[in-house]
Amino acid sequence: MDLRGRCQQGSSRQTRIRRCVLKADPSRQWRLLDLQAIDTRLDQIAHAKAHLPQAAAIAAAESELSGFDVDLVNARTAADDVQRELVKAEQDVQLVRDRAARDQGRLDSGQGSPKELTSLQHELVSLARRQSELEDLQLEVMERSESLLDRVSALEQARSEAAKRLESLRSEQAVAQRDLDAEAGQVAAKRPDIVAGIGEDLLGLYEKIRASSGGVGAAELKQRRCGGCRLELGNVDLDRIRKAPEDEVLRCEECRRILVRTAESGL
Repeated sequence: MDLRGRCQQGSSRQTRIRRCVLKADPSRQWRLLDLQAIDTRLDQIAHAKAHLPQAAAIAAAESELSGFDVDLVNARTAADDVQRELVKAEQDVQLVRDRAARDQGRLDSGQGSPKELTSLQHELVSLARRQSELEDLQLEVMERSESLLDRVSALEQARSEAAKRLESLRSEQAVAQRDLDAEAGQVAAKRPDIVAGIGEDLLGLYEKIRASSGGVGAAELKQRRCGGCRLELGNVDLDRIRKAPEDEVLRCEECRRILVRTAESGL
């Protein structure tokens, strides 16, 4: 592997500095662009996995489903309370009916003194009035019970549909994740062969820059423009690059990424 480094005097606009110049065959430098393309795509896939479009919809669907669960608990509790109220109302009506039936039976038998029979007649009138009041109350409770049961049924249906939507979204998300994982596996499989042809020193510099520069460690110099920071190089920098040996590893003076020269550099 023809990869070596040497130190030389360099200069900036204000001060002279001492910098280490890394040397690598151009073919090895070109491999950095292939490696960068792979790493960029892997980063894009990782970002896509972390921001799947279904995620927000799933969160909303989970919140909706949770809301239905709360509403259902409240609706069922209210329905149960009214059902107990209805049972009591029915029992109260039945008690009055039973009492009226007993009094009517005694009255029809003619047993008892005239005063007692007259009292039974008055009580039957009162019981009939009480029965009517209780039956009206029973009807009102029945209507409330039916309304609450209808609400429970509607909420159960809505919850079922929400659960199906959530399941569908989760299924879509799982498929999207599997597809991205499969693509990541295919892309990553090409990386070792490319890395093997770059060399440890150059690879180490690339990885160091990539970690501190938003995932981009190497960029093509294309049409006088750095592919990393997208800035067009000035004449001074371009002249420096023209004079640099082909095996010298160059850095962009603006973004400090490795600058790879190609046939389209415009030099």
